[in-house]
Amino acid sequence: MNGRTLMEDHEKFKRGMELFLKRPDFSVGMTPSEVVYTEDKMKVLHYIPTVEKPHPVPILIVYALVNRYYILDLQPDKSVIKKLLEEGFDVYLIDWGYPSGADRYLTLDDYVNGYINTVVDKVRERAGVDKITLFGVCQGGTLSVMYAALHPEKVKNLVTLVTPVHFDTDKGLLYIWAKSLDVDKIVDYYGIVPGDTMNAGFLLTDPFRTMIDKYVGLFEHIDCESGDVECELRNEENIKNFLRMEKWIFDSPDQAGEAYRQFVKDCFQNNLLIKNKMVIGGKTINLKNITMPLLNVMAEFDHLVPNDTSKPLSDAVSSKDKATLVFPTGHIGIFVGSKSQKEVCPKIAAWLKPKSFLDRTGEEKPVQEGEEKPVQVGEEEPVQEGEEKSVQEGEVKSVQEGEEKPVQVGEEKPVQEGEEKSVQEGEVKSVQEGEEKPVQEGEVKPVQEGEENLNKKMLNKKRSVAHQGRKNVTIQPE
Repeated sequence: MNGRTLMEDHEKFKRGMELFLKRPDFSVGMTPSEVVYTEDKMKVLHYIPTVEKPHPVPILIVYALVNRYYILDLQPDKSVIKKLLEEGFDVYLIDWGYPSGADRYLTLDDYVNGYINTVVDKVRERAGVDKITLFGVCQGGTLSVMYAALHPEKVKNLVTLVTPVHFDTDKGLLYIWAKSLDVDKIVDYYGIVPGDTMNAGFLLTDPFRTMIDKYVGLFEHIDCESGDVECELRNEENIKNFLRMEKWIFDSPDQAGEAYRQFVKDCFQNNLLIKNKMVIGGKTINLKNITMPLLNVMAEFDHLVPNDTSKPLSDAVSSKDKATLVFPTGHIGIFVGSKSQKEVCPKIAAWLKPKSFLDRTGEEKPVQEGEEKPVQVGEEEPVQEGEEKSVQEGEVKSVQEGEEKPVQVGEEKPVQEGEEKSVQEGEVKSVQEGEEKPVQEGEVKPVQEGEENLNKKMLNKKRSVAHQGRKNVTIQPE
């Protein structure tokens, strides 16, 4: 290093600081959406479809409690949400919001059997289907796995993205640290666990890259000749992209103490989920109850959710139709990296599209044994030739290669001999034997045999006295 190099670096730093001080306007989560349901701090977003006729089976995205969902919609050219919409999917998402003191007593039972179950029913009702696709991301994927095992009758497809289920590993610092964490002392002292404290732990798992290298890299790219307007505009856009990511990294909601306590103890410290020994709401979670198609997606260089924590899920479930995809990227790169738009989203969509249509009765098509060939790790294309079941006489024509033929809105389905007439627009669907009656807006869903009564009265009883007084449910008109 010489004096000239020091002067050049000083000039780059000076220009970078000038750009930062200008504080360019930037936004996150810009894909158009509407709030269709609220409960306590939680909101449900429905993204406005960008195709005329979206696939009939909707997607519900469940993101983690520890960060904010907009990493999936960071900017227009780096948006998982936007890409799914372009692929023809009908997308809903749970925004957990920011827990406060009144939420300290919320448990995993409240999140899984309470909030998620309520939202699943709401999405099923709005879409007019019995089952939906559950798309879990990171810790939200772990919660989705719990839900799918407890309520398999409501889940048609399960997609897990960088999702930990096996926590007994030494491949990541979080898993090593958590084993000796005195979580009782933390929760008893704070009640609501500070998000900033948890975020500091995440940053320390890779301190050089997260706290030094990224800033050095940013200033190295700020190098324009005086008067080069195009370069200056490019620099401004780079600063905006950098600030979007910084906003997400440091936007860490506080955590409901009791849910945090159980998650650390049962998952990180005792690894009960993968052992089928974890209990929430008085029910044991048995992963063998997961029989729906499963797509397990991982990032090869993930330092927060190592592949060893995600891979065991495929062997733990009973699904005959299951696939695994591993991409050469990191935990954040799988959402916003170059491969996210070019490879990750298209391959997820290719696997999911054939499973997002209805059969002639309006029910979801069941997967037959051997119908879908699992995708092997590192395999290029998730959809294999001959994967779709051939059309049998009397069945509705299946989707041909390159063709997407969803059920048309308002189209009358043919009535088969001995079969009850399908639902017409504006009519109430009759209940078939063994079929669950869809919940109409304003109608209380009946409790099914063997299913826990999750109506509001029982849900309020589970929550603390302080929490009961704050409960606020709002349903937006469809």
